[in-house]
Amino acid sequence: MKKRVLCYGDSNTWGAVPEDGSRYPEDIRWTGVLKRELGDGYQVIEEGHNGRVSVFDDVLEGRLSGIQYFGPCCDSQSPLDLIILMLGTNDLKERFGVSARTIAFGFQRYLDVLAITPMAGEKPKVLLVSPIHIDPSYKNHPLFYDMFGEHGTERSQALAQAYEEFAKGAGLAFLDASLYAKAATVDGVHMHPDSHERLGRAMAAKVREILE
Repeated sequence: MKKRVLCYGDSNTWGAVPEDGSRYPEDIRWTGVLKRELGDGYQVIEEGHNGRVSVFDDVLEGRLSGIQYFGPCCDSQSPLDLIILMLGTNDLKERFGVSARTIAFGFQRYLDVLAITPMAGEKPKVLLVSPIHIDPSYKNHPLFYDMFGEHGTERSQALAQAYEEFAKGAGLAFLDASLYAKAATVDGVHMHPDSHERLGRAMAAKVREILE
C-alpha cells in the first residue's frame, strides 16, 4: 500500500494566487510538487482551507478553527503514515492577540485529538511546519494590513523558534518553511510558483527522512 501523507494547512496549502485569490493548478501547488517528488509509492492528500486558524475560533467568521475538523479529517482519511501541519499565519490576526509561543504550544491540542481519534492502521507521525514570514509589503494591501496590524512581519518571524521548541519537546519532526519559500510582494502573504516549488522539494526530502 502506498504511504499516505495528509497536508493540513491554510491558503498556502490550498494554493492561493497572490494576485487575485484564485487557485494554482495541482502541479504548481507545493502539495503537487511534493507528490511529484515522492513518486508512485506515496499518496498526498491535500487539506488546505483559506483562512484556517490553528485552534482559535474566529469570532467574525466562525468557521475557520482547524482543530474542529482535524479529528474527523484524520478519521476519514485514515490510514495515514504522516500528517504535515502547517498553520499559524492566520493566528497572527490582531484580534486574537496571542504570542508566537502560545500559537506553537497550541498544537498540543492536535496531538491530544490525534491520540483519541479512531483511525484505521497505526497512529501517523507528525511533521510540524512553521509557516513562511509575512512580507512587509502586506501593509500596502488594505485587507491584510487591517488583519495583521502594524507588526505582522515581526510576529511571523518569531514563529519558527517557538515551533521548533514545541516540536522538540513533543518529539515531532520540524521544518521551517521560511528557509525555502517567501511571500510574494503582491499581497505579502501568499506564494508565487517558485516558492511552491522550493517548498515542495524541501517537504519531500523531509518526508523521505521521516518515513524511509
